[in-house]
Amino acid sequence: MSQESRESALQRVKFYQTGTHTVGNRLMDEAARSVQASMDRSNAITSGHRACQGCGEALGARYALDAAMRAADGQLVAVNATGCLEVFTTPYPETSWQIPWLHSLFGNAPAVATGVAAALRRKGRRDVKVVAQGGDGGTTDIGFGCLSGMFERNDDVLYLCYDNEAYMNTGVQRSSATPPTARTATTPAVGDAPGNVFGTGKNLPLIAMAHNIPYVATASVADLHDLEAKVTRAMGMEGARYIHIMVPCPLGWGSAPQDTIRVARLAVESGFFPLFEAEHGRVTRSHKIRRKVPVEDYLRLQRRFAHLFKEGERNAERLAALQRMADANIERFNLLDEEAAR
Repeated sequence: MSQESRESALQRVKFYQTGTHTVGNRLMDEAARSVQASMDRSNAITSGHRACQGCGEALGARYALDAAMRAADGQLVAVNATGCLEVFTTPYPETSWQIPWLHSLFGNAPAVATGVAAALRRKGRRDVKVVAQGGDGGTTDIGFGCLSGMFERNDDVLYLCYDNEAYMNTGVQRSSATPPTARTATTPAVGDAPGNVFGTGKNLPLIAMAHNIPYVATASVADLHDLEAKVTRAMGMEGARYIHIMVPCPLGWGSAPQDTIRVARLAVESGFFPLFEAEHGRVTRSHKIRRKVPVEDYLRLQRRFAHLFKEGERNAERLAALQRMADANIERFNLLDEEAAR
């Protein structure tokens, strides 16, 4: 077949997926597309990793790191704490990472990233940016001291916390990011107060804000454009920056793999996981809720909260307490879109 015949036989592929949540919709304006819809995407995490079906962390990390790669013109080093993300992407001697990537201990990723940034600065490589990342266990618990030190020194590192609300890698044990009433291996759904108790844990985005660092944000795989925009904004700043990303875990949460985005979206729309940005300790933007839903809609999709839906006055009280937590978030961060709610 001649070259001319081959060219005439080619047919342009057309995409008609309008009006959906499909990422990479080719009929959208270029500025509104996700980085994954571009031929320039870096594929920081490539195929072959061993994440579970529906893993929110795999999705969140790919979008966050690809957005960071684009913002840094490909000049990026990632430091990874021990955890699910490290385990399922780097089963020895394999790796799914296509960027310079370092594995540290469970609790010292912020300190290692600080050292990498200092070494690059000493070598005069200010064009190379540094990202540290870990799960909620390695961030809110084991690595908390190193992270606070990184914030206090205002080291030039962006830290990404992928929050799946427990130690999923080691058997779904409770972390300080586990919500009240959630069933884990160490907070079983037994006794008079089943699941994780109220009054424990820590809100790390607020703690990060208290360090008065240049940038703090919360994000979710429920809104990948918002996640990419926040990573891009953070990469354009210098100093310590922190983004706390909600990444549902179907295995640990007892949700269906195909419901990962739905679960994450309900967490945001109920106010249970507020999305906001802060600069130097002050909230500057919040992601408005257009259609508020009851917290119960979010909880029902997860077996870790199944015990709350057994008949009984005590369970009703606990559901009401969780609703009050969400309502307090909505008021604190001014999340309700009053115009859309009318």
